Amino acid sequence: MTPQLAIFFVLAAIAVLGALSLILQRHPIHSALSLIVVMIALAGLYLLMGAEFVAAVQIIVYGGAIMVLFVFVIMLLNAGAEERTNVSKLAGVAGIPLAGALLIFLAVAIWHSNETAQAGLQSGTLANTKDISIMLFKDFVYPFELTSFLILVAILGAIVLAQREKS
Repeated sequence: MTPQLAIFFVLAAIAVLGALSLILQRHPIHSALSLIVVMIALAGLYLLMGAEFVAAVQIIVYGGAIMVLFVFVIMLLNAGAEERTNVSKLAGVAGIPLAGALLIFLAVAIWHSNETAQAGLQSGTLANTKDISIMLFKDFVYPFELTSFLILVAILGAIVLAQREKS
């Protein structure tokens, strides 16, 4: 086993365990912290793939800024621990076949991803950081700014909702 493969398995296990913790936690702050663990593990996986820019963006934007916003909104709304209820029978009946379909879809996607990756490597279509930045700040500047505006509106909406509950 190569060192890269061992690091991959460790990071993948951390990401999966963090995702399971994210779902199973009762308190929203603990779920947000579990999501940060997942984001950092994904950044490590991006580093293994040679995508340093994407790994840095993953840590700075998602692991840092977005998660700070999540934690801020959770604390602003004063969300307490989740109350557990009995599992809906409809969720079990519909969830098990949907989970099976998702696993089949993922298996097929993984099976075909090797062919796509090999075609991308042979055609030389992999982009570098300069190409990504030109595309982001020139071609997609309006969607980029619109996303910033939508996040700002969501934060303001959370503040308004929190103020209504207090009064």
